[in-house]
Amino acid sequence: MIAVVGHPDLTAPTLTMLEEALGRRLAGFARAGRAGLVRAGQGLPVAFGRAARKAGLALVTVLPSRNGVPAVLEEYDRKAAGELLLLSDQVRLLEYDPVDRGACVGADESLLRTCRRMVAVWDGSPSNGRDATAHLVAYARSSGIDVEIFWPDGAAREHL
Repeated sequence: MIAVVGHPDLTAPTLTMLEEALGRRLAGFARAGRAGLVRAGQGLPVAFGRAARKAGLALVTVLPSRNGVPAVLEEYDRKAAGELLLLSDQVRLLEYDPVDRGACVGADESLLRTCRRMVAVWDGSPSNGRDATAHLVAYARSSGIDVEIFWPDGAAREHL
């Protein structure tokens, strides 16, 4: 299983560029029979889902749940989650609160424990109150997960 993590504030042109670049990278994993794993949300998760579908990589999308029932996502993530569900081969529920940053980081750590590889769309900046990418890279490395840092030329962030 391969997961993707990255900055939540990637610009629209960067997401388009990533969708194409990730598609090329994921084709080899598809031929090897691997699957991609993503936590539902807007931005990078959708770009990864589209790239996985184009590459022929099976996609697993994780939705938040409460007491075994899918949790209501914030309005800005609903459309993205709907698209990911259409792109997915499998959907999993995971107990966490999607509006709690700590719970989301914990969910990401839990997902990473099921993966052998992680692609981090990361510019090398430290984690902060909105962005835990650096933390997740360190977590994956300390857990023995193969980490690929990916920051293509021309990539940009909105710095919300």
